[in-house]
Amino acid sequence: MDAYQYVKDKQVVIFELDDVLFPEKDYLLQVYYLFAQFIEYTEQKNAQPIIAFMQGEYEHNGTSEIFEKTAKQFGIDEKYKYNFDLLHLNARLPLKLLLYKNMLEFMQELVINRKQIFIVTAGNPEQQLNKIRQTEWNGLEQYLTVYFTEELNQSKSEIFQNILNSNNLSPNHALVVGANKFDEQQSRLINLPYIVSLEIYK
Repeated sequence: MDAYQYVKDKQVVIFELDDVLFPEKDYLLQVYYLFAQFIEYTEQKNAQPIIAFMQGEYEHNGTSEIFEKTAKQFGIDEKYKYNFDLLHLNARLPLKLLLYKNMLEFMQELVINRKQIFIVTAGNPEQQLNKIRQTEWNGLEQYLTVYFTEELNQSKSEIFQNILNSNNLSPNHALVVGANKFDEQQSRLINLPYIVSLEIYK
């Protein structure tokens, strides 16, 4: 099915950021790389084993206590937790974040057909903004309106409703594209149509 069929009768499409528009791991693995390089520079510890350990730990167990596990494995001082956390917020990435190919094409088609595009993203606003600034948008950035849930101190469903209200739209004129059950639940609270981002890739 042509992905655009989902939005033929919609005026607004709302996206999450991580694992919807690009893989979150593309950001995190570059943060880990930069941290390992920092430790090599400051502590003269070889960066390559640290990078390999962090990547393996992330792939098997996610982000939980990844600094603590890495610090224990390589004898890294706890004081560097500050630098590790700071890199998550303001890292200057070696490589730009790239949109999923089919998502890029989908969003370009939305622009051509004059659909409004919103990003409503959870997580630390500074970190999420850092990701946005280092994403290759291919000119789409001028068509995006972004809301940070933590900055606004509102739930996603409240922000979704505000978007509808400010554009004088009913729920059936919008679509939410997410990647997890939470996004789906927040959409359902106000009867917003919802699809999993993977549907776009068919």
